[in-house]
Amino acid sequence: MTTDWRPTASLETLRERARLLGEVRTFFAARGVLEVETPVLGHGGSTDVHLASLSLMATTPAGQERLWLQTSPEFHMKRLLAAGSGPIFQLARSFRDGEVGSRHNIEFTMLEWYRPGFSLDEMIGETTALIRAVLGPELGNETGQLRRRRYRELFRDVLGFDPFTVELDALRRIAGERGSLDMEDAPRDDCLDLLMSLVVEPGLGREGLDVVVDYPATQAALARRHRDPEDGAWVASRFEVYLAGLELANGYDELTDVEEQRARFAEDNAARKRLGLPEVDIDRRLLAALEHGMTSGSGVALGMDRLIQLALGRASVAEVMAFATPSC
Repeated sequence: MTTDWRPTASLETLRERARLLGEVRTFFAARGVLEVETPVLGHGGSTDVHLASLSLMATTPAGQERLWLQTSPEFHMKRLLAAGSGPIFQLARSFRDGEVGSRHNIEFTMLEWYRPGFSLDEMIGETTALIRAVLGPELGNETGQLRRRRYRELFRDVLGFDPFTVELDALRRIAGERGSLDMEDAPRDDCLDLLMSLVVEPGLGREGLDVVVDYPATQAALARRHRDPEDGAWVASRFEVYLAGLELANGYDELTDVEEQRARFAEDNAARKRLGLPEVDIDRRLLAALEHGMTSGSGVALGMDRLIQLALGRASVAEVMAFATPSC
């Protein structure tokens, strides 16, 4: 008799998961952050070339339409912000095609929250406080160091070159050697992403929480950009938080300029076309919300399943999900 009907997480683990989700809600309730729920389906998907959105055809009042399973609740939540919601958070079901492994699942839980008026530094403080609250004093390492590392410094320290100034041919060669892949025609960011994931990330968060800032401007996604005080190069106003070699959270000083956002969506789809990837519908309602006006502030997306995996000492996210993708 087949046994693949069984949950991938034990019932005891699911009880612990429920407790930790309750800790998240308690954390935000104490800070006056409103919990919201937004649709998993939208008229636009993520244009990011590194994400694969899932879509379906649905019968709506407008007839047959393509709807997109959201890779995160960001677009809908920003529409709430533009409508005057104030600070909000959500534990959202999110979807990314092809992402299956010890750290990934096609369907997963994203904790996302937005703080109008918050600076990036304030959001870093709240994010690390939330992580420590969920992990507890021992794993959260409240007395351990919180290191803030600049992206450029990490590459210099670990790989011995400046990722912003290294020649592309040299970067491709290094990435190819480290990844045992043919990177001869790879774009610059693909080379940097490969080296970040294979060489740099595994060493992060080994003695406490590491926060990486000042990513290349080409990796800004939906974040603002600012000048690097070192040489005036444009960098992304974003951060990522790492613990035990795992990326847990990704935060932005949120972009509010509608024309800049429109241009980035177009640039993403142009890049997708060059790479032979399908174009993704742009969320025109998000653009309309930005045109209406959204208060400046910061937001964070945190992989809740990864955080629970760390908190409970499990080897994979499947072990903290009732039904991971291969068995659902």
